[in-house]
Amino acid sequence: MKFKKLKMIGLALGLSAALAACGNGSSNDVDNSNKEEDKEINLAYVEWDSEIASTHVIGKVLEDLGYDVTLTPLDNAIMWEAVANGEADASVAAWLPVTHGEQYEAYKDDIVDLGENLSGAKIGLVVPEYMENVDSIEDLNKHANMQITGIESGAGVMQATERALQEYENLADWELVPSSSGAMAVALGEAIKNKEEIVVTGWTPHWKFAKYELKYLEDPKGVFGGEETINTFVRKGLEDEMPDAFKVLDNFHWTTADMESVMLDISNGMSPADAASKWVEENAEKVAKWTEGIE
Repeated sequence: MKFKKLKMIGLALGLSAALAACGNGSSNDVDNSNKEEDKEINLAYVEWDSEIASTHVIGKVLEDLGYDVTLTPLDNAIMWEAVANGEADASVAAWLPVTHGEQYEAYKDDIVDLGENLSGAKIGLVVPEYMENVDSIEDLNKHANMQITGIESGAGVMQATERALQEYENLADWELVPSSSGAMAVALGEAIKNKEEIVVTGWTPHWKFAKYELKYLEDPKGVFGGEETINTFVRKGLEDEMPDAFKVLDNFHWTTADMESVMLDISNGMSPADAASKWVEENAEKVAKWTEGIE
């Protein structure tokens, strides 16, 4: 993979402020001398609403510490490979043990897993509450034109859904339609507006659960696994080269409610950068725990 040749669609948060901080030796000299060696950090993430929220928040915190932060959205598999190869520095977007289980097994020896930054995550098939006679995957029959509205191909929830089509006999003639996270949310909103049947690939945390009355379908075969965590992983060598950034990433931990509040602001029209800034400003005590001992 020639990662450096990829079109970098990442967002540099507050670049001018970060450069000003780096150019002023007064603050950098307070820390150890290694701090001045590299204040540029690249955070990779899969472009789901949840990971857009978390990556922009941690990016904002690092920016406020004087880092020149680049946020790079990538395909799921490429995100893992990029950190493993050292082309990206870190990611706070690892869903384990199921959603990104395949990628974790492939790259676990080439990364540093810092553990969970959020617990209570979940994936599965989701329908509106008004589909009253559908409570389990096994209840699906001719519903929703026998289609499941998915997201990006290759995502863990998509792979799990492909397995569900094989495991559940009643889904043998169903079709999984790939799209994107945004397109799935739009299709869901339109269906709910018209009180139509729809089945989507879903995950928690996601703002759609705060906006609509939805339910996960029971999964008696356990294809989608149980409760998951979202983990942080970094490239090898980051702790030695950027100890403060490593410390923040290692300390980063928040709740489903925290994440969904940022996601909801974004879904209501606020830019990811502004939503992240708002959350960081309103949660100074929590951020202080992530940055404790730095400066």
